Amino acid sequence: MNNNIIVTGGAQGIGKIISLQLLQKGFSVSVFEIDEEAIHEFSSENNSENLKFFLTDVSEEESVRKSIAASFKQFDNISGLINNAAIQIDKPVNELTLEEWNRVIGTNLTGAFLCAKHAAPFLKNLKGSIINISSTRTFQSEPNTEAYSASKGGILALTHSLAISLGPEIKVNCISPGWIDVSGIKKKSKANQIELSEADHSQHPAGRVGKPEDIANMVLFLLNPENDFITGQNFIIDGGMTRKMIYV
Repeated sequence: MNNNIIVTGGAQGIGKIISLQLLQKGFSVSVFEIDEEAIHEFSSENNSENLKFFLTDVSEEESVRKSIAASFKQFDNISGLINNAAIQIDKPVNELTLEEWNRVIGTNLTGAFLCAKHAAPFLKNLKGSIINISSTRTFQSEPNTEAYSASKGGILALTHSLAISLGPEIKVNCISPGWIDVSGIKKKSKANQIELSEADHSQHPAGRVGKPEDIANMVLFLLNPENDFITGQNFIIDGGMTRKMIYV
């Protein structure tokens, strides 16, 4: 029996690379995704029997409940949950509508809560893990990112709260990516590989812009049972960028 990991928003971007890395390491992967075009493209590229797609709106409780039940039925276990699904609407605060605010919070934050809520009974049986994907926007911002930044800050607080509530059986941690170049791995209608400049790379003390594999590697580290003393923590994966003082 392969351990089954749920990856929300797992058919494109960082989520797709996480899904692929998990497959390569012998996990079964349940991709929860609302974008049917992305599902079709990913499924046409990979026909592994250990990869299954579940059309899911993570902001809707009944959709989440049905997909988690179907994932368990498909693989007979749920040992991990990667809350990666997120959307971003960047507009001046006086132009951002309440509907748009609620849509971002509903997907990015409420979605993580709902998936954790309904996956927890299954995860408890296997002493599983929840890994929430936040962002360095939790700690710093650009203009007009109120909804996204608030949702990602909420993810950080949700992480340590769940770690206390669900421990010791379930470990709950958080990853906050910085600048990760996903331009070439979005669905085809939106993919547009950008040319990164030397200036882009040199902003990072590590010497380069991040890759989705950098986030997937941390996911694999946190899923390793040997690392089960780690819970309630946030891991900033940003090439050191948030530690760099910038003077204008």
